[in-house]
Amino acid sequence: MKYRFYRLSAVFFLAIALPLFFSNAQKGNSVEEETIRNETVQPEEIPEIKSEYEGTLLASHTGLYQVKDGILWPLWTEGSVSRIVRGKSWFFLTSQGIIKSDDLVTFENISEGLPYLTIKRYENGVKSFENQAAALKDLKMSPQNPDVLVTMTREEVFITRDGGKKWWSLGFCAKTNGAKAIAVGNMKDADGVSRLTVFISHPIYGLSYIQPDRKNAKWTDITNGFDKLPTLSDTDEIADIITVCNTDENGEVTTDVYLSQSFIPSIYKLDWANKKVLKIGESKNTDLDTIDGLFIEGNKLYYICRNGFSSFDLGTRLFTGAPEEAELWETLSRLSGRRALSLYIPKGVTKFSKPVILNEMWLFDMETPQTQYADVALDKRGLYIPAGQNNPGSQLQGFIDTAKANNLNTVIVDMKDDYGLLRYKTDNPKVLKKATVSTYAIDIEKFVKQCKENGIYLVARIVVFKDRNLWRYDGNKYAVVDSQTGEPWRGIRNYDIEKDENGKEISRTANYYDEHWVDPYCEDVWEYNIDIAKDLVSKGFDEIQFDYIRFPTDGLNLGNVKYRWRDTGMDKESALISFLSYARSNLNVPIGIDIYGQNGWYRSGTRTGQDVELLSPYVDVICPMFYPSHFEQYFLAQSPAVERPYRIYYYGTYRNTVIARNQVIVRPWVQAFYLAVSYDKTYYNKDYVRREIFGVRDSVDRGYMYWNNSGKYDYISPDPGDAQYPW
Repeated sequence: MKYRFYRLSAVFFLAIALPLFFSNAQKGNSVEEETIRNETVQPEEIPEIKSEYEGTLLASHTGLYQVKDGILWPLWTEGSVSRIVRGKSWFFLTSQGIIKSDDLVTFENISEGLPYLTIKRYENGVKSFENQAAALKDLKMSPQNPDVLVTMTREEVFITRDGGKKWWSLGFCAKTNGAKAIAVGNMKDADGVSRLTVFISHPIYGLSYIQPDRKNAKWTDITNGFDKLPTLSDTDEIADIITVCNTDENGEVTTDVYLSQSFIPSIYKLDWANKKVLKIGESKNTDLDTIDGLFIEGNKLYYICRNGFSSFDLGTRLFTGAPEEAELWETLSRLSGRRALSLYIPKGVTKFSKPVILNEMWLFDMETPQTQYADVALDKRGLYIPAGQNNPGSQLQGFIDTAKANNLNTVIVDMKDDYGLLRYKTDNPKVLKKATVSTYAIDIEKFVKQCKENGIYLVARIVVFKDRNLWRYDGNKYAVVDSQTGEPWRGIRNYDIEKDENGKEISRTANYYDEHWVDPYCEDVWEYNIDIAKDLVSKGFDEIQFDYIRFPTDGLNLGNVKYRWRDTGMDKESALISFLSYARSNLNVPIGIDIYGQNGWYRSGTRTGQDVELLSPYVDVICPMFYPSHFEQYFLAQSPAVERPYRIYYYGTYRNTVIARNQVIVRPWVQAFYLAVSYDKTYYNKDYVRREIFGVRDSVDRGYMYWNNSGKYDYISPDPGDAQYPW
């Protein structure tokens, strides 16, 4: 498919193209969706475009733009553009796949052979489908051959040897998904033969490579030499990989490979002969930083880090700070009025000997979450009120008083609980058609009025796909089913086995988890939950929080789960994206989701479908459950072990924000409960909980929420504000 844009008069384009560009939002692909999701950038914020910027390309959430004749011209606006690659042709990583152009006038989609997601749309009782290009994580070109490019999804690697005419799958390096960076180049092996080699990074298994031209080629891991967090055996995530050609005094061309990490600010060079990496630099500025978007000019390695540019001298192996041209790059990146995602600066615009390509530029704006509802949902500090303990009057006032006494401004309350029972009284016929209202349902009008009179921000927790009430509805119409028996499925925890005197089994009785799962692919289930959310918004709730927005994960019979409502081409991630897209189109308040702590720590959504990087464009708040009791008890428990709660929230909040590319507010759930695990038995007390809060505050401080299922908050303390960390 080709797109051609013809140049019109400058006045015409300024009148039509630029206002459209400046009003579009950070997230989403359609103009309508983007306009909803972010603020309009006012014309007076647009910097002057100087003639010396001629030829600069800006890749953004709304397309690709070029400075021409002192005007920012739209070149391709069919979707977002996140990466620019330049060889004989131009290549662009976009929300529509990979786009190629020889002249920046005609653009061709060269994604044939690359995967796509099937997204279900549901409107007015009618469902439809669209093929959406699967999220491609990276795009790199071989320094030896511009026709060889590589890209990847979260779980599959692809290569083209003919400039994108055809893509071939190279499989994947691990059993779990979550790839981040990719690179390709010719590497000389011990036998003296230079072979095409593809490198990728994985959030757990470090660096992996494959030489696709070898017989029986397979992926091999390289983990030796990388930094790890204390107590962890796995290599921490690699942010970027670049391959660079060098010519020695004999005219022989060799390939160097440089790497950086996402959450540990270190730089490495690959020792290919010994299949390990050598750490050549470790930034001492902060331990909460990211080194990404690598490129080399001369003997310096330039990169993008948290809120800026920096550089590293490969000769002296010293960090040399922001480059001289950092201010120019900063100006160019904002020519659109918003930060570019990627920037191509021609040779003549800079003092460098070659064009400069800057990627991962979202890192520049880490101080402000890129969501429309940042001003509404930011800095919310709250506590959870368990179902049955939120009756208006003195009971509710007790929680409000606890919140105020601890400098909190938010309460989170169950409106559809873990069993699918409605916890408020409603007269909405669409909701009541499927709902079972709890006998302990509250008077919602009185509840909202009392909270608002006390200045409380209200978050409605809705348990989505774990729902016993809906599981039973209409003959188990919406339940997931057991593929072996055809009956509604429930996860088996264990078996009670009866044996005869000879030890032979004569009977077994299954013991089930107390969970009933409905089908996440089902649009009727979506509609029911969103009808509840809309009802609550109309009654005064400020934010909707979806919990159990995932697939079942527990049960000896988990492999038997069958999803009857799954449509052809859909997978777990596309189901959750489809649901959240439907939610976004129906709700005009912040949308939050609760996720496992592990899914906020690693770039992987294995089993659950909770891939933070994929889901972030569709929500405003992500709430990871970084409960120390739920991690392995040795996890970050190095000496002094008492600091473990601080470490988990300090690193976890930052990691989740980076994985989400700062598109959301990360507002963690804080453990305000005791669990009888080894660490809690030794350390749980009031200071344990305080350390968690200080960890969030000292990381990416955008709010937090206390969780205690019994509603007992004896161990919480007033928000520390700017107080010095006491330990």
